[in-house]
Amino acid sequence: MRRAGTGTLWTTEVGSAGPRVAFLHGLFGQGRNWTQIAKALAGPDGTHARCLLVDLPDHGRSPWTAEFSYEGYAGSVAATLEAAAPGDPWLLVGHSLGGKVAMVTTLTRPDLVRSLVVVDIAPKDYGDLDRFVHYIEAMRALPLDELTGRADAEERFARVEPDPGVRGFLLQNLRRHGTTWSWRANLELLARDAARGRESRIADFPLTGAPPYEGPVVWLVGGDSGYVRDEDTAQMRELFPRARPVVVNGVGHWVHSEAPEVVSETLRRVLRSLPPA
Repeated sequence: MRRAGTGTLWTTEVGSAGPRVAFLHGLFGQGRNWTQIAKALAGPDGTHARCLLVDLPDHGRSPWTAEFSYEGYAGSVAATLEAAAPGDPWLLVGHSLGGKVAMVTTLTRPDLVRSLVVVDIAPKDYGDLDRFVHYIEAMRALPLDELTGRADAEERFARVEPDPGVRGFLLQNLRRHGTTWSWRANLELLARDAARGRESRIADFPLTGAPPYEGPVVWLVGGDSGYVRDEDTAQMRELFPRARPVVVNGVGHWVHSEAPEVVSETLRRVLRSLPPA
């Protein structure tokens, strides 16, 4: 495993040979959220796939932006992929926010994408970020200048977020620098976007004006999630005519965390089905 500030975005590399796979995480996430899947794809000797775990803008170790834009995020992803492997096409995998970014990247730079896997998100306007406002407020309210350690942060955060899974996921963004603490997620940008209400750019999906992507697309959906509905199929097929829905029963929105073996095997099948690059 190797880490590098490749291109404009921070990336982590897993694997040394084989087809190239890039992973894009969701809101509040980081590229390392896909580490388990990447290691499974790369195989025990690292030669089955070369995986790139990308920190999206405003997340992880990547630069922050002044205004959110799917086109801007997609441009940064495209530049990063080109810098990491000039001339090589990718299997591009994206979950939630990263799924939307992956779709926009694929539509605007189809030359970079051999195949696309979208995980539990649809190319539509979800209305607002109300479901995330609690998380943003809780993170912003944590008194960073008073923290004595990570255990203290855990205890304080537990008062506003009782779910240990959610709490751990959000607190992965908390980083210590000697005696000071900071958030790696650009909370001010997220808060401004959430304040837009129905005009949220993150909740929306842009009209790129690009032609449909004619390559193979797998649409992984959590059976218990609710993020993707039957009526979303028409819009998905309009943009991605070869989109093939795959429902993973018994899991919610975090398909790759709740069913890593299923996701890993699905990606292996996708790679086996691809023609030579």
